[in-house]
Amino acid sequence: MADSNTSRRGFLRGGIAVTVGSTLLAGCLDGMSDGSSNASDGESTDGGSSDGPYTVSIEPMGEVSFDGVPGTWLANNGSWADMGIALGQEPPGGVWLTDRYHTQYYDEIPDVSVDKSGMTQLYSDGVSKEVFYETGADVHVTDPNFILNRFKGISRDEIDKIGEQIGPFFGNTIFSRGYEWHDYQYYTLYEAFEKLAAVFKQEERYKQFETLHQEFQETIESTLPPEGERPSVGIFWAGGNEPQEYSPYVMDEGTSFKQWRDLGVNDALAESDVGNLHSSRTHVDLETILNIDPDVLLFRGHEAQTESEFKDTLVSFLKDHPVASKLTAVENDAVFRGGPLYQGPITNLVVTERAAKQVYPDAFGDVTLFDPERVGEIVNGG
Repeated sequence: MADSNTSRRGFLRGGIAVTVGSTLLAGCLDGMSDGSSNASDGESTDGGSSDGPYTVSIEPMGEVSFDGVPGTWLANNGSWADMGIALGQEPPGGVWLTDRYHTQYYDEIPDVSVDKSGMTQLYSDGVSKEVFYETGADVHVTDPNFILNRFKGISRDEIDKIGEQIGPFFGNTIFSRGYEWHDYQYYTLYEAFEKLAAVFKQEERYKQFETLHQEFQETIESTLPPEGERPSVGIFWAGGNEPQEYSPYVMDEGTSFKQWRDLGVNDALAESDVGNLHSSRTHVDLETILNIDPDVLLFRGHEAQTESEFKDTLVSFLKDHPVASKLTAVENDAVFRGGPLYQGPITNLVVTERAAKQVYPDAFGDVTLFDPERVGEIVNGG
């Protein structure tokens, strides 16, 4: 599993089952994900050998050493968790917030599902070192700087000891580029995905996803209406079904906004002075949103709701509100769920197709952006 000889030059600078087809993916005890090989024997499911130690480089850690393919792991969030599922792995033993790992997106993919009922939530009013020792993961797929800068209860020395005594840290905070402490290299979704594929020795699955994604992107680009016909959007976090305050998101190059960047929408908040949730933790009221008045309103914090539940709660509240009812997006029924904070390769395919049909119903209404069956085949090793 993971070796403790991990370079920290970058860091110092700054009961779960996945059903894939009819196979229960196993971890260390039963070998690698599709049951066709044994991680302790150094065999990867792509048919390549992982005998002997190997290293994979990622910032802020630098070169991370492994003495075998990890069988158990923890993930920072749904972005990295989804990458692991795409690579045919057992789900992570824990994520920071389980309710923000939206496994319902796998309902769109044949023969792929994740049961997170036994998954450990690593965050609980802070992060305790004990949870890492209790889970005993071979690798912690998370950016240690994110833990130190965003959570209380754990120190740099404790992070070092966890990496040395249990398993190394391997990750980068890719979902947002709004954190001042992140002064090292960022990665795109597929750059990060490729890094994790090297850790799990699943380069062939990565290549298949990369090809599928390239075709997906080409279809989007060829279908998009001209730039002058694309709407302005405002992305907000709405904490509840009848919120009085909203947290604004200015789109950046993080993976959190990938679907909206790829769809070429215009960011109404980028032209305003309302600030950005990631950098200023600011909040705005409905009067402020009305002054900006985007063509489309996208609300985060509602991904656990179905489309009909979302309409019956938040959208209904806005329609009945004396200020919100004047918003162009509310008048034109252009209020939608804004997508998850965290998305990996599978999630991105699902939420991008949904977003395209929401924002460009005339252009994408009858367009199929990807083949769900093919996604399931890749996850299953086909």
